[in-house]
Amino acid sequence: MQHAQPSSSHSGGGPIRQPNRHEDLEFPYCPDSNKYEKLAKIGQGTFGEVFKARDRKTKQVVAMKKVLMENEKEGFPITALREIKILQLLKNENVVNLIEICRTKATPYNRFKSTFYLIFEFCEHDLAGLLSNVNVKFSLGEIKKVMQQLLNGLYYIHTNNILHRDMKAANILITKAGVLKMADFGLARALSHITKYTNRVVTLWYRPPELLLGERNYGSPIDIWGAGCIMAEMWTRSPIMQGKTEQHQLTLISQLCGSIKPEVWPGCDKLELYSKLEIPDGHKRKVKERLKPYVKDQYALDLLDKLLCLDPSRRIDSDTALNHDFFWEDPAPQDLSRMLSQHSTSMFEFLAPPRRLNNYRPAMPPQAKHQPNMDQHFERVF
Repeated sequence: MQHAQPSSSHSGGGPIRQPNRHEDLEFPYCPDSNKYEKLAKIGQGTFGEVFKARDRKTKQVVAMKKVLMENEKEGFPITALREIKILQLLKNENVVNLIEICRTKATPYNRFKSTFYLIFEFCEHDLAGLLSNVNVKFSLGEIKKVMQQLLNGLYYIHTNNILHRDMKAANILITKAGVLKMADFGLARALSHITKYTNRVVTLWYRPPELLLGERNYGSPIDIWGAGCIMAEMWTRSPIMQGKTEQHQLTLISQLCGSIKPEVWPGCDKLELYSKLEIPDGHKRKVKERLKPYVKDQYALDLLDKLLCLDPSRRIDSDTALNHDFFWEDPAPQDLSRMLSQHSTSMFEFLAPPRRLNNYRPAMPPQAKHQPNMDQHFERVF
């Protein structure tokens, strides 16, 4: 196997403990955030601002993520607590590293209420920013490297029974050395004996069909669907299914992946919202056909087809995907650092909310200009 083994990177060597919101936080803690000098605001996170900062003593550059204390009476936000607990357990090259937690000193000037910061390793780029920069060109080998690292990160968290639940290009960070880091674990959770979870997760454009149909007993395939959307985006340069509503998103999925019916997905008609939503009928599966104008590699098309499988039980898993011919046929996965060195200024959106894509339409690739019969669901991409 070429990808990281699941238990070798976290401390202790044995199975990782599952996070519990009532446990005491056992994490490196800095009582005074003045340890860090803020250099610039670099983004707006899920629950607070993010700053580029520097350790005054060691000169290490970090990202400071401010924890927004909206409901102070309810204590520390559960989203932040959950992210801290999960990142405390996950230690892998392809998962962003949470260094420590800091707070401002409580003084009369802040009404004796501290502001908390999560201190992360600093990553120079995020994938959404790179893809929206027309000057950034990914070769096939570099796309393979991105996807290999992403699937390796998913393999690690899934083997350790963690779901990310917010896979999207804006949550994929890349260092200047070309190392990919999965970030923003605010919606992540540990799989447990509880079989029902909320289906109100995953940004709409990356949300898999089982969540749209109300499935609450889901697992790692929800993250794999997001990885498939991200992989296609490496060529299209913009999310391939940009639904305005859940109903619209379901329609776009049907137009690309085929009509959702028990013949291709046994049991889908038993899902809670199957009878309540309009399920588009009469659509044939066209993943390879519709992506072929952009994705010239046959192995890439085959892997995309397997990642975007409607039936979650038949959707390829990260382990099998890492052994797909896509990664083993020439060209080999190629180091990203040389290409990234040409783009020192990135459109950085560290742990950002959904991208400002409504007014953004990247240039149509030359091979697509002669495809007048592209389905309507690609209309918003180009």
